[in-house]
Amino acid sequence: MKIGGHGLRDHLRLLAPLFGLIAAVWVLRMVMAMAGTDPSIVRYVSVGVMSAFSGLLAVWLIHFRRFGGYSNVVFATFLLILWKESLIVAAVAFAAMTGTSNIYTAVEYAHRMSHAKHITLHLTLGVGFGTLFGSAMGCALLWLLRRVVPLTHPGHPSTQPR
Repeated sequence: MKIGGHGLRDHLRLLAPLFGLIAAVWVLRMVMAMAGTDPSIVRYVSVGVMSAFSGLLAVWLIHFRRFGGYSNVVFATFLLILWKESLIVAAVAFAAMTGTSNIYTAVEYAHRMSHAKHITLHLTLGVGFGTLFGSAMGCALLWLLRRVVPLTHPGHPSTQPR
């Protein structure tokens, strides 16, 4: 499967550092909560915010590395959102299997729903709406970057002196 001339492996290679950033924030949030850090501080260590920031960084990489176009932005957004939601689902599933609680099953985040419903909502609405909204923002940013910072290819007529 090729998207914008690049396969899944190419996308994963481009996004690997961003997957790492999201996972690092996920781990930091879990550790801070387990260490008993004040919840008002833990709230600011957000996997969702890092995921959104990573999506914007992905668009920047796609533009400046001439990686592809809008279809690549949508696919990169999908992969980043799927990774974020998978990490959250893993934390909820671990809590459900061990009978423990963690930051992702706390009442203020799980809203007193069952673990199964919480997981289902992350894998359906979380991935779906996250991808739609992230893709819209990413495509708008790519459009803006292409207008403000156009990249020309060597040998292209626009780079030749007149």
